[in-house]
Amino acid sequence: MQIAIATLFPELFDAFLKLSFVGRAVSSGAVRVHVEAMRQHGLGKHLSVDDTPYGGGSGMLMRADTTVAAIEAAETALSSVARPRRVLLTPQGVRFTQDKAHELAEQPSVILVCGRYEGFDERVRLFVDEELSLGDFVLTGGEVAAMCVIEACIRLLPGVLGNAESANEESFSAHCEGRLEYPQYTRPPTFRGHAVPELLRSGDHEKVRAWRSAASAERTHARRPDLIRGGRTSGVGEEP
Repeated sequence: MQIAIATLFPELFDAFLKLSFVGRAVSSGAVRVHVEAMRQHGLGKHLSVDDTPYGGGSGMLMRADTTVAAIEAAETALSSVARPRRVLLTPQGVRFTQDKAHELAEQPSVILVCGRYEGFDERVRLFVDEELSLGDFVLTGGEVAAMCVIEACIRLLPGVLGNAESANEESFSAHCEGRLEYPQYTRPPTFRGHAVPELLRSGDHEKVRAWRSAASAERTHARRPDLIRGGRTSGVGEEP
């Protein structure tokens, strides 16, 4: 998989792309990441990439010409056979989900465009394939969102995680039927008066599976009933 990041702050990705499983994936060649510095496409003496909005208003907007130039330069740097999927990271986008992570992880190449200031000139949207948001809140820039998308996608690539089952038995996965993951425990068996459920230490795998399925359904119903109402789960009673 190839990933390009168009950003005004490429240095923010230095440590991120070198550490943990993301760093291992990059160093092993499982994923190739290119960081395109948007400032180098800026205009004039100060390499300006933003300007005041027509019609007035607070803040500055990312220019369409410099932003699209950065996107196209990132696409050239990837040199992918297929046209990379262009993704704009913005609070106005569709919410990023585990299903979307799977979809992007199957793409041969993806370009993530990080905004700053008050957002993008509306015409930038004409040059991307989709817009994604982490949720109903606003960040100063798209870099943190890009890191979240990258990590969510990279961990799904074959061979990246040490244990392939880690990406299967987790919240929102098909194994959990789209529900939240069941509670998990490790040593010590008792901590400050709180004990690990005895059944989990019984060695009865069938009973453990049944307990985990029931606990997953109960936790989803209590914490994320929207997953049930949205039809993403099965085997869980509907809310009245």
